[in-house]
Amino acid sequence: MISYHELCLGKNNFCESNLLGIGGFGFVYKGVLVDGTIAAIKVLNLQLEGALRSFDVECKVLRAIRHRNLVKVISTCSNPEFRAMVLQFMSNGSLKKWLYSHNYCLNLVQRVSIMVDVALALDYLHNGQLESMVHCDLKPSNILLDEDMVAHVGDFGIAKILVENNDATHTKTIGTVGYIAPEYGSEGRVFTKGDIYSYGIILLEMITRKKPTDEIVVGELGMRQWIASLHDQMEVVDDGLLRIEDGRDVTALQTILSSILELGLRCSEELPNGRLDIKDVVARVNKIKLTLLGNRNRGV
Repeated sequence: MISYHELCLGKNNFCESNLLGIGGFGFVYKGVLVDGTIAAIKVLNLQLEGALRSFDVECKVLRAIRHRNLVKVISTCSNPEFRAMVLQFMSNGSLKKWLYSHNYCLNLVQRVSIMVDVALALDYLHNGQLESMVHCDLKPSNILLDEDMVAHVGDFGIAKILVENNDATHTKTIGTVGYIAPEYGSEGRVFTKGDIYSYGIILLEMITRKKPTDEIVVGELGMRQWIASLHDQMEVVDDGLLRIEDGRDVTALQTILSSILELGLRCSEELPNGRLDIKDVVARVNKIKLTLLGNRNRGV
């Protein structure tokens, strides 16, 4: 535990200049602890319904898990009028920032590496413990990048733990429109294949640089349908990515991009049984990365 006084010292009383972002249940600030550690301090707005439950769930989940691609909790601060989590600071911000800022553009190796990191995080959540965990709100703003551009999945405020011998549960909690699996949004059924759906949408989003709520996507009844309906799927590839990769072997580049889009489509199938298992996802995205790096090493 960490004291409120120490947090205020480190955050200059949580001034606006240190505000990193606003979440569903509060605010995230950058702070420096007494020992010099730079941290992200997530402060809950206790007036919001569900905030306390979100805090308790996230603390429980983050204390139980340890993985290179998950955000690490350093400490917590809790009193009747204040709740905060002290989290590992991610100097390169969120994937959302890198996808949609005019000042940044990820190359293909960076995008595929992030895809691998997120898949490994999901594999750990789904299979790395006695009881599977479902994130329930996987999206670019919850994928954070450290100083080495390694991706870490964060924000477990609505995560669910599946009890042993039961691969599904029900909930009234709503995730984020565009990333919610159909069975989650309509029936409240939560199981690991819901995270796979969200992951598939993110894969498609990383290649197209289009949000699943963009007008052109919604007009085609969804990200998956929009891409699947096109005769030439290369039409949807992010122009900025193509500019960065200009000069590469066109055939090799198209093969890599097509394999990513195909994987995204497989993961975002409407019916859960049609989606891949996370083990298969990890194998396929690792194969894509190895092929890409092999091409680069040969100068392709």
